[in-house]
Amino acid sequence: MKYDVIIIGSGLGGLQCGYILSKHGLNVCVLEKQGRPGGCLQTFRRGKHTFDTGFHYVGGMDEGQPLHRLFSYFGLTRLPWRRMDENGFDEVIIDRKSYLFANGYERFAETLSEHFPRQRRNLKQYTAFLRNVSDHLFDSFEKKAEEDLYGNSLFAKSAYAYLASTIDDPLLRNVLSGASLKMELNPETLPLYIFAQINSSFIQSAWRLQGGGAQIADSLVKSIEKNGGTLRLNARVTRLIEENGRIAAAEVNGGERIEAASFIAATHPAAALSLITESALIRNIYRKRIAGLENTFGMFTANIALKESAVPYRNRNLYIYENGDLWQPPTACRPDQPAASCALVSFQPPAGNSPCTSAIDILTPMYWPEVEPWAHTTVGRRGSSYTSLKQQKAGACIRLAAAYIPELENPGAIENICTSTPLTYRDYTATPCGSAYGIRKNCRQLMTTLLSPRTPEPNLYLTGQNLNLHGLLGVSMTAFFTCAELLGMNTATRGLL
Repeated sequence: MKYDVIIIGSGLGGLQCGYILSKHGLNVCVLEKQGRPGGCLQTFRRGKHTFDTGFHYVGGMDEGQPLHRLFSYFGLTRLPWRRMDENGFDEVIIDRKSYLFANGYERFAETLSEHFPRQRRNLKQYTAFLRNVSDHLFDSFEKKAEEDLYGNSLFAKSAYAYLASTIDDPLLRNVLSGASLKMELNPETLPLYIFAQINSSFIQSAWRLQGGGAQIADSLVKSIEKNGGTLRLNARVTRLIEENGRIAAAEVNGGERIEAASFIAATHPAAALSLITESALIRNIYRKRIAGLENTFGMFTANIALKESAVPYRNRNLYIYENGDLWQPPTACRPDQPAASCALVSFQPPAGNSPCTSAIDILTPMYWPEVEPWAHTTVGRRGSSYTSLKQQKAGACIRLAAAYIPELENPGAIENICTSTPLTYRDYTATPCGSAYGIRKNCRQLMTTLLSPRTPEPNLYLTGQNLNLHGLLGVSMTAFFTCAELLGMNTATRGLL
C-alpha cells in the first residue's frame, strides 16, 4: 500500500501533523519505533504511581488564549486540565528568598512590584511587551519575507539584552528569568522571541493535566485513526530510500519497504539525515552543517514516589536556585562529583480531594560530559558506576528541594525513586546528546539555527522543536508550518484562524 504521507516519529509534532493532514483527507501513516506513542508525552508506571517523562505544565489554556485555540483545533481541551494557583503558579526561590508569579499581566506586575516598588513602571513595560508578543502570535502564519524574519524580528534580538535595557535591577532580571528552566538561558544566543513567548503564555494562565501527558498522545492517535490514518508501533525506520530525485520509501525494521508520496521527519534533523545513506541531492556540506549545530543541555529527572499523606500538594511549581545569577548557567559536573545547584520541582495533582500529592518530579540541567563515559551503552546495561552517578545526583536534587519541602526528609516519606539522564532521552528519542530543547537557536546566527521544514529532498519535511520553537505551544505552531508545505497555509490553518 502506498500512503500520501509517512510521518517518522509519534511525538507531539508528528501526531499533530498526522491530525492536520488526515483531517484534510490525506492517507497518513505514523511510524513509531517504540511500543507506545507520544515521545516525551509518554507516561510510565512504577507500582501504583504514574510519572510523566517530559510533560509537566502548560500555559495559555484559558478561553481565547493561544494554546487553548490550538488545542481546541486538535480536540485536546476536553482532557482533565487542572488550573494552577492564579496567585502563584510558579514560586521562584533565589538565595532563599521567594517570589510568586501570578496569572494575568497586571497581577503579575503588581505582585512583583511589592518586592521591587521602584521597578513598577519597568514591570508594566515588560508585561505590556509580553502581551503584545502573544497578541500577535498567529501573525506568523502570514507569508513574510525572510529578511524580516532574520533581520527585524524578535528572533534576531537578544533576550538578555532586552532584559538589561528594560529592567535596571539585576535581581529583578534574574527573578523574571526564574521560571526559565524550560529553556536554556544563554545570554549570547537566546532569541528574545523564545523567551517572551514562553514566559507570556504561562503568565496568561497555567495548567496541569490530571493523569499525565500520555492522554494528549492517545487523543491525537484516536483522532488520526478516526480520520482514516494509521499508527504503527515497534516500526523503526532504518533507511529512507531515494529514487529519481525523491524519497520513494521508508525501510522499516531493516527489511519492509513502505512507499509514500511525501515524508515528514518528526525527529532531530541530524537523525533524519542519517536515514538517507545514498543521495544525489543531500550534499556532505549540508549534512555537516546540520550535524555541527549545537544542542541545548539535557535534563536529569528524579521521579519520586511518596508515601500516602507524606507531602502536602502545592498547586504551583518551585524553581530553586543556589546561584543568584541565572544567566550564568551551571557548568557540567564531574561524573564522580554530581551536584544540583538549581531545580524545578513539579507536584503531581492528587486524585480526588486529597490534600497530599503522591509523587513529585525534580528536574535539573545535566550536561553531556557528565554522562559521556557511558555513551556507548544502552538502557538497562550501563553498569554500577552509572547507577551510582544517578543515585548521587538524585540525592543532591532531594537535598536541594528538601530545604523548601521539609517533609521529604521525614523517615519513610519516599517510597521509590526513578531517574533519567540525557542518555535516556538520547536512546528513546534519538536526540543528540539527549538535548532537552533541541537545537540551540542563536539570535546572531538565525540563518543557520532557525530551520525551515523544507530539506534538499523535495518531498521530505521536518517538524518538531528543532525548527523554531520548543514546548507544547511551539511544537503545535510548527506542525502547521510543516503541513502548510503540503497543503498551503490557508488550507492547513482552516478551522484555526
